[in-house]
Amino acid sequence: MSNANPLIPQQMIDDITQWAIMHGVAFRQADNTAKHCPLSIAPIAMNNEVFERLCNITPIMTKLINNISEDHDFLQTSLADLAKADAFFARILSLHQQAHGKIDNRIKPARKPLLLMRTDFMSDITHGVKVIEFNGIAAGMAPFGQRATELHAYLNSQWTGVYQRWLETDKFTPADNKGLEQLAYGISAAANSVKASFAEEEKAQKPIFLMVIQENEDNVYDQHLLEVALQQLGLQTVRRTFKQLHKELYTGRNQRLMLTGVGAIDVVYLRTGYQCNDYYTPEQDEKMCCQSLSQTRLFIEQHRVAVNATFGQQLATSKAMQMQLSLMLPQDYTRWGLTLEEGTLVKSVFAEMKPLNQATIAWFNTQATKQQWVLKNQGEGGGHCIFGDDISEKLEQLKPQDYDAWTFMQRLFPHERDIPTVAIRDSKPIRVDNLVSEIGLFTAYFDGKPVTKLNGYAGYLIRSKPANENEGGIHSGQGILDSLVLIY
Repeated sequence: MSNANPLIPQQMIDDITQWAIMHGVAFRQADNTAKHCPLSIAPIAMNNEVFERLCNITPIMTKLINNISEDHDFLQTSLADLAKADAFFARILSLHQQAHGKIDNRIKPARKPLLLMRTDFMSDITHGVKVIEFNGIAAGMAPFGQRATELHAYLNSQWTGVYQRWLETDKFTPADNKGLEQLAYGISAAANSVKASFAEEEKAQKPIFLMVIQENEDNVYDQHLLEVALQQLGLQTVRRTFKQLHKELYTGRNQRLMLTGVGAIDVVYLRTGYQCNDYYTPEQDEKMCCQSLSQTRLFIEQHRVAVNATFGQQLATSKAMQMQLSLMLPQDYTRWGLTLEEGTLVKSVFAEMKPLNQATIAWFNTQATKQQWVLKNQGEGGGHCIFGDDISEKLEQLKPQDYDAWTFMQRLFPHERDIPTVAIRDSKPIRVDNLVSEIGLFTAYFDGKPVTKLNGYAGYLIRSKPANENEGGIHSGQGILDSLVLIY
């Protein structure tokens, strides 16, 4: 990033940051004030055919992941080696087995799977658009994605000259983005479906949506935007940590999930639960704490309630499963309900991945072009990728029993934005000359079927960053919220 004067009027900066705070595009600070998210002042451009292709492929990908997440035997057998290398996933796989019984004596859990997924893509200069990763648990930021689109529409209206000066093209159509509205619609449909399956005396009560959250987290406004949208659709929303739920959940009639002081729960949405620390509280012994709080999650799945993410969904969206799917042929996907044509489309967006073993380590150290690969572990969020020459150093540190928790992935080199743009971070303008972007597409499936007005597709999130930065997260990293215009 360069600190050169981006020629943005101070009044425009004030307008952007105040608009962001007013519309909830912010992070909570320790003193309960709000700080605006880092933002781009003008959207990226994408060929409309590429965008439409992604909108068509992603619901098919979600159907595949949904059906794999319900293939309990496949998950148990195919991820057994991962469980030996990664203690956290060993715990998730164990809980998954408890929920579904032993392989030779399966039971069907009472919960209904609600898959709210974000599939992140990046367009490589040489290989085209490829999947970076799946996000099946805590797959948030659809509200921020929609708000970024709305912000750019506002700037085009109020600051037309400055806004269009930083556009890549003067012939564009903004890409419609209703991520917040469509996810709320899908969740509402699931909640009403669960509620309708119970006794007539409940019908007068509102469906109840439970969001499972981290203690003292700062990424709360994105969550609250979704809750407000659900309230407008007639749902009651409540927020609890695993620690609170451990004491407050109980079983009602007909395997109804009940929350003390609230009543029957229809949807549980986990915005936490993707790392060991999410099941740990300092007041208790770490081992027992992790076990008791993760058992709370198992307790939820044993009830008639819509759940995102189920254990199966978390396993099916892991990096280890992504690697296995990338190694399959299109006809292999037909096992999970895809046609050969759909399988071919899905296969086309998988980047090359390789397992970590003695053979691939030898290949990497002697034959590979190191800058063309990334080493990934199973972690979610930023800080879990190693690049270039640093990979060899990390490989020397790993023990053979750790290998199955890691994977090689082809590094993607996206096209840089044709002209510079301006990022607003901490209320200050920063000129960015080498911006690259990734696009996350949201989808929603309930009980095996698409549950949005757009055949499962639910909107998008654009995160951009300087090309020389490895960490592009909005919350942690050098990422900025962005939006999309289409070129025809």
